[in-house]
Amino acid sequence: MLLDENSFLEIGNRIENTGKGISLKQKVPYDGVITGYGYINGEKIFIYAQDFTVLGGTLGENHGKKIVNLMKLALKECKPVIGILDSGGARIQEGVCSLFQYGQVFKYNVKASGKIPQISIIVGSCAGGAVYSPALTDFIFIVDKIGKMFLTGAEVTNKTLGTNYSNATYGNSEFISKKAGVAHFRYENEEKCYLDVRRFVSFLSSKNTEDNSGEDFRLKKWDFNLPGSPRQVYDIKLLINQIVDQETFIEVKKEFAMNVVTGFALINGTKMGIIANQPFVSAGILDCDASDKIAEFVRFCDSFNIPVVTFVDTPGFMPGETEESKGIIRHGAKIVFAYSESTVLKITIIIRKAYGGAYIAMGSKGLGTDYVFAWENAEVAVMGAEEAVSILYKNEIDSLNGEDREELIRDKVSEYQRCLVDVENAAKEGIVDAVIKPKETAEYIYKCLVQRDGGGTDFFKHTLNPM
Repeated sequence: MLLDENSFLEIGNRIENTGKGISLKQKVPYDGVITGYGYINGEKIFIYAQDFTVLGGTLGENHGKKIVNLMKLALKECKPVIGILDSGGARIQEGVCSLFQYGQVFKYNVKASGKIPQISIIVGSCAGGAVYSPALTDFIFIVDKIGKMFLTGAEVTNKTLGTNYSNATYGNSEFISKKAGVAHFRYENEEKCYLDVRRFVSFLSSKNTEDNSGEDFRLKKWDFNLPGSPRQVYDIKLLINQIVDQETFIEVKKEFAMNVVTGFALINGTKMGIIANQPFVSAGILDCDASDKIAEFVRFCDSFNIPVVTFVDTPGFMPGETEESKGIIRHGAKIVFAYSESTVLKITIIIRKAYGGAYIAMGSKGLGTDYVFAWENAEVAVMGAEEAVSILYKNEIDSLNGEDREELIRDKVSEYQRCLVDVENAAKEGIVDAVIKPKETAEYIYKCLVQRDGGGTDFFKHTLNPM
């Protein structure tokens, strides 16, 4: 279902278990993991699949060696690796040898990180070490009902801590995707999952789905309008789909940290990564989970030379004790680090408002973004005018009552808006490169993409010497 028909070539099909440890003197076929390579739409892919029917898919010494050997080959040939995981973790019967080999797998996950794409497909209950390897890969696909991920199973947890977790919900696909934010994609069955993995691999590995670099930009009819009030919400996905080529947007981690949106798309056939605040959820504010989601995505795009386009509409970082205690400072800094260190082409569009530290973090000019554009009537400031006035003129406001008080507030808000919030001020300072009409957005993005590199973005930009 996953690879092109009749394209799979198995490697190491005669390798059995080592026979070390207790109760394992009998030979175990292929030591519980199938390894080899095949093709997805003509693209060579290295792949391994754990077999739960063989000792619960547990990782023994040779099982781990087969996976490591596969990853070495993938690194040498600069090709993606896909793992189909269904494993009880380290093989207890082989003791420390299995733990050592897990360490080797983790080591090569890290060696491959940023050099070749690594995809994990969770189609069984993965426990212990079996969850750390996929967590080190770039993207995790999980299938409902059969896919589970947990560090320690419910039975052991309940016995150790005296809890009463249910095996039915413990580490299930919904929990892993929505709450834990570990899985990037979730599917109702294996068929849909494998179909999307095929589509995803083809999208990432191709230079362009269409070669339109020599053509003029194909302007689409503009069918999106912001709400009349700046306090009204809207769905940023409607805007994204208005701008990108039809049916090309692939959202990543769509069930986690939904106050931001991340994903891949094409614009006039040219590939890009997209990051956007989502006003429809918590006004698009940034919190700890959103920060992690953005930083992870920026760093992947940078590793594989995929331009990053950021759509900004945020009132700031989430205030309050809850987020502060979770480490919003620490998590928020990850966004700043990711944007600042990245060398890939970065384009930012300020849609409506960009305030405070969140303005800086969301791909601002100060962090090294190549092009920053803003829509007409966008606001760029330390904070909103009303909040700023309540701080700057507190004593004056408190000294008045009634209509006089309201008139002072209106005058000061208008003055602050004109002098410090209006996007024209940022444009005059060169912090915004141009103030544009909404319907011009797609054309501006496309021109920046093709003028930078001639219309193409190579997926594998590295010259490797991984060993």
